[in-house]
Amino acid sequence: MFGSTTIGIDLGTANILVYSKSKGIILNEPSVVAMDAHTKDVLAIGTEAKNMIGKTPASIVAIRPMRDGVIADFDITSGLLREIMRRINASGGGFKKPKVVVCTPTGATSVERRAISDAVSSMGARSVVLIEEPVAAAIGAELPVDEPIANTIVDIGGGTTEIAIISYGGVVSSTSIRTGGDHIDEEIIAYIRKMYNVLIGESTAERIKMELGYAPIPHAEATMEIRGRDLLTGLPKVVTISSNEIQDAISELLNRVLEAIRLTLEKCPAELSGDIVDRGIILTGGGALIHGLQEWLTSQIDVPVHMAPNPMESVAIGTGKSLEYIEKLDKLSGK
Repeated sequence: MFGSTTIGIDLGTANILVYSKSKGIILNEPSVVAMDAHTKDVLAIGTEAKNMIGKTPASIVAIRPMRDGVIADFDITSGLLREIMRRINASGGGFKKPKVVVCTPTGATSVERRAISDAVSSMGARSVVLIEEPVAAAIGAELPVDEPIANTIVDIGGGTTEIAIISYGGVVSSTSIRTGGDHIDEEIIAYIRKMYNVLIGESTAERIKMELGYAPIPHAEATMEIRGRDLLTGLPKVVTISSNEIQDAISELLNRVLEAIRLTLEKCPAELSGDIVDRGIILTGGGALIHGLQEWLTSQIDVPVHMAPNPMESVAIGTGKSLEYIEKLDKLSGK
């Protein structure tokens, strides 16, 4: 039942990860497709396609088919999934007709869920099971989701932030906001455009976020040189920016995440609140790696905040392992 024919897919806005129970993470690629603008043929996917963003002639376009955690372009996503399965099989994965578990945001509509299911089915899956992203993240973070105790997960992905309190395999209270790593990149681009009249690309913004992105806590100031295009002269320009500037630029978005956490905790049943005080909150997702976020959240909500063992991979790992939990919970509930 749970052999190597079961794979888990984390269809993320920023990255697609594939997990096999027997081999662990077997693929981790950016969710980017480079295609011919005229013929619509897929030319490259993943890292190779991401490196083309902003650097290609008009005949080649680099597209991110996932937006805010759901499929924005069905055909391109299907092509991306087929290419991913071809790569896995070419590398000796041997998944001819796999059972596939895919995670979806808790806020996804039934239409969006059907689009995800159809896209995965079109690549030759024997069966497709959808699981809510926070539950998958909690399983991947090794939390006891099948027990009647509160497991609180904050998953800050590329397109969405999912906050959920999970008990006995189900979501008791949850909040999903369309704020994530991509939106932080956009805020950084807007800030540098406004303050320096310099336009930078997505890749530069992502690098700034990783090096200079700090939660609103005191820290030793760091600086870096960035290159972009001067909007007044149209010429290349180099400017030096500091971590304090980026901290100010992204603080509003981080406060949105904080408010969503507070809202979720307010909706928590009283019986489970004690568990949260004892066990705390687990952070997962790439956005959890912003400098000082763990300490800042702890100071703001007076609840212990812990980092998952593999924040970037938690959802994919949990997606692959989730069938065991689904079957166990079905037995317990008499299904």
